[in-house]
Amino acid sequence: MAGTGWVAVIPVKRLGTAKSRLRGAVAPARHAELALAMLRDTVAAVLDTAAVAELLVVTDDPDAAGAVAELGARPVPDHPAAGLNAALRHGADTVAGLSHPRVVLAGDLPALRPEELAAALSAATTAPPPPARADGRAFVADAAGTGTVLLAAPVGVPLGPRFGPGSAGEHAASGARPLAGEWPGLRQDVDTPADLRAVLALGAGAFTCGLLRSLGQTEDCAGSGAPAR
Repeated sequence: MAGTGWVAVIPVKRLGTAKSRLRGAVAPARHAELALAMLRDTVAAVLDTAAVAELLVVTDDPDAAGAVAELGARPVPDHPAAGLNAALRHGADTVAGLSHPRVVLAGDLPALRPEELAAALSAATTAPPPPARADGRAFVADAAGTGTVLLAAPVGVPLGPRFGPGSAGEHAASGARPLAGEWPGLRQDVDTPADLRAVLALGAGAFTCGLLRSLGQTEDCAGSGAPAR
């Protein structure tokens, strides 16, 4: 991959059905608010990353679309409406286009720091040592090592997303190169209440911390350094 000016893409389900395994972390009536707060923190960190020229959020949820637009991202309707990988291909390869380097990220990374994303994007541009069988794409596995939180594709190369169970192995098998940096805030997505506790220990962003404080669920939520906009 060469150059800067990454176009980032984040897919977002309708908030009412998102993060089903996280249910119970907050009162049922506030579940969608938690999903939206984590998305806002993720978006804020991505937009504060200098190498990112634009952020597209592929979603049909009007609340999510409005919130990310207020932060400076561009909401894109999920016209394929055919699942996560189709939404990512639509955002990265069709809307952004192959003339740009593209990076797709999970939308539940509330402890993400801009410097972590910048380091990962820099690593993605570094050619791997021989023998190299990668096709130019690169990915970052989640904290568990089995999922994927980031997939990057260079100019001219289709994204080729394979998100789903065991996606880290699927992406590696497809020719994408795993990136080895620690980047704890980037790797820690939130699928379960235990993941949320891990994020709070790392330092969640202002939106997530603010919501949890308002619910009386945490008094010492350390900020991630990604300010609310």
